[in-house]
Amino acid sequence: MGPLPPLAEGGLARPRIGIAGISIESSTFSPHISGDEAFTIREGADLLGYYPFLDAGRELRDAVEWVPIHHGRSLPGGAVAPATYQRMKDAIVRGIRAEIAAGGPFDGFFFDIHGAMSVVGMQDAEGDLATAVREALGDDVLVSTSMDLHGNVSEVLRDALDLLTCYRMAPHEDWMNTKERAVWNLLVRLRGPHGSDVLRRRPYKAWVPVPVLLPGEKTSTRLEPARGIYAEVPAVEELDGVMDAAIWVGYAWADEPRNMAIVMVTGDDREVIAREAERLARQYWDARGDFVFVGPTAPLGAALDRALAAGAARPYVISDSGDNPTAGGAGDVSWTLGELLAREDLAAAGRVVVHASVFDRDAVAQAVAAGVGAIVTLDVGGRVDPGPRGPVRIAGEVFSITEGDPAAGTQVVIRAGSVHAILTERRKPFHHLHDFRMLGIDPARADVVIVKIGYLEPELYDLAADWTLALTPGGVDQDLLRLGHHRLAPGVYPFDTTGTPALTAHVSRRGEGIPA
Repeated sequence: MGPLPPLAEGGLARPRIGIAGISIESSTFSPHISGDEAFTIREGADLLGYYPFLDAGRELRDAVEWVPIHHGRSLPGGAVAPATYQRMKDAIVRGIRAEIAAGGPFDGFFFDIHGAMSVVGMQDAEGDLATAVREALGDDVLVSTSMDLHGNVSEVLRDALDLLTCYRMAPHEDWMNTKERAVWNLLVRLRGPHGSDVLRRRPYKAWVPVPVLLPGEKTSTRLEPARGIYAEVPAVEELDGVMDAAIWVGYAWADEPRNMAIVMVTGDDREVIAREAERLARQYWDARGDFVFVGPTAPLGAALDRALAAGAARPYVISDSGDNPTAGGAGDVSWTLGELLAREDLAAAGRVVVHASVFDRDAVAQAVAAGVGAIVTLDVGGRVDPGPRGPVRIAGEVFSITEGDPAAGTQVVIRAGSVHAILTERRKPFHHLHDFRMLGIDPARADVVIVKIGYLEPELYDLAADWTLALTPGGVDQDLLRLGHHRLAPGVYPFDTTGTPALTAHVSRRGEGIPA
């Protein structure tokens, strides 16, 4: 993205644009419920300040009359409590209506969502939210959204919005850049020669559903075939008549008809965007059997055998993938910790095997009451998601106590033999080396570091001398076929391997339905 194009004749010099949305990734296979406590709410100046590309003095900040309304953002987790969703939805709709009453209609709207939110008792939560936002805004407002590539684009969501784009990298190193692109696209249309023409400022959308649903750990853009397919996206965007191109992998750990891959190309040339959307969709479909896990995989026992073998590289990192809280896992599944404590080769001290983490408020409180150096016996985890194992009993020394983490609250480390079990008061992902060092653990000097994650985030990737993706149970189990999906659309691979989809683009823009 370069500077904004000059204001064209007929364009809007300083459009009025609102900001709102809800962002969470929700596993419907996790018993965890995401309530009010899960969400960080931002409004007004706090919300505007969340986006560095809207800092004072930046071009995008000065080109717009910004109206930041209400945004809720949460760590991935289980489905959202209905009352929590309703409160945020009401705040957004109420805020839109109040701002229109006070300052007049909006010209544009930045709808900042994830795309994989599930709400208990609902289907297509983002579609419901987008419909409510559209009704509050009216038909004339140009709405742009940025999404995670693990989000879902239903027909309802597609039809409620005008401009849709998503991340192009997994891991999501371009997440904020994508939000900036969504805003930049919005400004380009509003400042262009048709900025005041409600219909013509809207681009056409070529939308192609691709009935494939794969976990993110099989679709990392670090590896082929995803790397090559996603490399095509910016090239498509550069074509005449095209404004944006996007490929959504979809969210694998929710069971709704919208969960599948989607390709969308937007622009003014209907033929070009349809052709390119269908071409990208065909590439994705043809490669469906070629996607592989981002690293070597094994059951946990085999992964530990590799990691603990004589001569194994150190530190050896194991991804405890089934309860990954950044994909929607509950975060308190104790199955892996129980397996570690049962291993005879870890019963004695002498190695450093770190497990991050299990959240359990009561267990942390008991360890804190006992104090550093005390020997404790605790029943840990398996309270929110008891499915794989239930609580696990650990007997060991309180190695450290660390208070005040903004995500985790109080954290304790219990040392039992060679196992260093990290327990937290609240759910927390462990992505950075500092997350360990603040607890008195140097991950670079550990023998084995086990983290509840899928593909390794950059610092863990750089830390690992070697690693394995362990196929462990939990709400975001990588073995999708054992989770029990039963509400997906017909023909979705790998749940159904018999069909051949049409992969035909549906081309439309709001106010003007166009057959493909």
